[in-house]
Amino acid sequence: MGLVRQLQAPGYETSGVERQTAMNSQSKAYLVGGGIGSLAAAAFLIRDGNVPGGNITILEAAPVLGGSLDGAGDPTRGYSMRGGRMVTTDNYECTWDLYKSIPSLTRPGKSVFEETMEFNESHQSNAMARLVDRRRAKVPVASMGFSMQDRLELLTLSQATEESLGAKRITDCLSPDFFETPFWYMWSTTFAFQPWHSAVEFKRYLLRFLLEFSRIETLAGVKRTIYNQYDSLVVPLQSWLASQGVQLITGCRVTDIDHQTNSGKFVVTGLQCLRAGQSEHIDVRDGDLVFLQNGSMTDASSLGSMTSAPPQKTKADSGGWTLWERLAEGRPQFGRPAVFNSSIAQAWWESFTVTLQDPSFFQQMEQFSGNEAGTGGLVTFKDSNWLMSIVLAFQPHFANQPRDVQVFWGYSLFPDRIGNFVPKSMTECSGAEILHELCGHLRFDPATMATANCIPCRMPYLTSMFMPRELGDRPFPVPTGSHNLAFVSQFVEIPEDVVFTVEYSVRAAQMAVYELLGIERKVPAVTPHAKSHHAQFEALLKAFK
Repeated sequence: MGLVRQLQAPGYETSGVERQTAMNSQSKAYLVGGGIGSLAAAAFLIRDGNVPGGNITILEAAPVLGGSLDGAGDPTRGYSMRGGRMVTTDNYECTWDLYKSIPSLTRPGKSVFEETMEFNESHQSNAMARLVDRRRAKVPVASMGFSMQDRLELLTLSQATEESLGAKRITDCLSPDFFETPFWYMWSTTFAFQPWHSAVEFKRYLLRFLLEFSRIETLAGVKRTIYNQYDSLVVPLQSWLASQGVQLITGCRVTDIDHQTNSGKFVVTGLQCLRAGQSEHIDVRDGDLVFLQNGSMTDASSLGSMTSAPPQKTKADSGGWTLWERLAEGRPQFGRPAVFNSSIAQAWWESFTVTLQDPSFFQQMEQFSGNEAGTGGLVTFKDSNWLMSIVLAFQPHFANQPRDVQVFWGYSLFPDRIGNFVPKSMTECSGAEILHELCGHLRFDPATMATANCIPCRMPYLTSMFMPRELGDRPFPVPTGSHNLAFVSQFVEIPEDVVFTVEYSVRAAQMAVYELLGIERKVPAVTPHAKSHHAQFEALLKAFK
C-alpha cells in the first residue's frame, strides 16, 4: 500500500462529489506531458481523490519523465542538467504537502520531505562569495546599494495593484541606476530576471520571497535536495506512482485533442497520439479527465559538447506549444500563448554542466570563496559580459556519481554577448571555450580544467513565463467552461504565487485535481510573509543598509 495509503493527507475530507468520482472505478485520467506538474497531479488523484492508480495514464513525448527537472549522464560521457529550481521551507507549501506523502527510496520509513530536511540540517547555506568583480575580488554585499529613489520606487512597485501594472516591464517601474546595485545582481541571478521582464512577476517575487530579501547575500533560506532535483524529486515520485499502478508511457507524443461543446461546456472526447511512428487514438469517455501541460520553458533545448556549441533551435524544432496554441485559438479563456513564445531573444539563456575527474578546481574554488561545496550559493561574475554564475553543490550531485568525480553547474543571462576572454558570444562557444572564459574570470590556470567535460545547453524559452503579461494571458488551472480539461504548468494563472518554481507546477496540479474532483480539502495557502511585521521590519533594515 505504501506510505501514502497508510497516512492520508492531514485535513482530508471527502465530499459527495468526490465520493461519486471515487466510486466510478471505470473513470480514467490522462495526463499529457510527464513533467513535475503531471506527476504531482497523478499523486493527488490517488492520495486525495481515491482514483485507482491503474486508471491514470501519463503520456510523455520524451524517452524519460521529469520534464524540465532533468539530470542524466555518467562519468565517461559527462553529466548534464538544464538547471535547478531554488527551494525553501518557508514557502513551497504544496510541494512539501506532496512530498510528506512520498516515501524515500534510500531511507526506509522516511518521506522525501523528512530526508530532505535532515540533509539540510547538516548542510546549511552561508554564501561568502556572492558577487565577484573584474579584479577577481569579492564584492561587499552587506549593503544592497540602494539610493533613496530606489527605495521609494521599490515601495511603490510593491504596493501597486496588478491591474495598474498591467503589461509593464521592470524597467518601467525602476530607474536605470537600480540595475547596477548589488541587490539587483544577486536577485536577478538567483531568480533569472531580466530588466525587460514582467513588473507584475517581479513584484510577486518581492512579496513571496520577502524573507529572502533580507538574506539574499548569504542565501541562508535556500534549501537543497540531496542530489539534483531529478534524482531527488522526480525519481521517488515516479517510483511511487509506478507502485500504485500508474501507466507511465514515454515516447508518445499527443498531436491533437478531439473535443466538442455540450451545453456550453468544453469537453475533451479523444487524444490523437504518435507512438513509435504509428498513429494511435485514445477515446476520452464521459467521466474521464484530461490534464495538459500547456507550453514548455525548455522547449527546443539543445546540447553542445566540449568541441561544439549547442544547435540554435526554435519553435519549429519542437512541439511543446502546439496543443496549447490550437486549443487557445478562438477561446480567450484558454489564454494567449503568443504572449510568451513570440520572442526568443528576450526569453533565452544558456547553462552548462561540468564533470571533473580532478579535485583541484573544487579545492581552489573552496579556498577562494570560503565555502565548501554545498554550503555556498551562486557565485556571480558581475562584470562578466555574459553575466555568468556558477554553483558548487554538495557531492555527489548525481545518484550514480563516483566519489572521485565532481560536478558543478553554471549559467549566463546574456549568452548573446561577446565574452571577456573569448572573442565570441556564448551561444557560439563550445564547452572548452566556456571553461576558458570561466578560468579567465577566476584567474585559474586552464590546466585546472584539463580533465573537464563541459556540456553547454541552449534553452530558447527558459524565461518565457516572465514575459510581460496581463490577466487573461494565462488560463486558470481549470478554465472557465471546461468540463473535463485542466492545465498544469508554469503558464497558468495562480493568484499570489510565482512562476519558475517547482511549487508553481505542484500548486497548479493540486488546484486542478481538487476542482475537477470536488475535493473539499483545502489547497495549502500561500504563506503571507509580506504581511508579517517581523519580515517587513527585517526587509526595511536591509533596504537601508
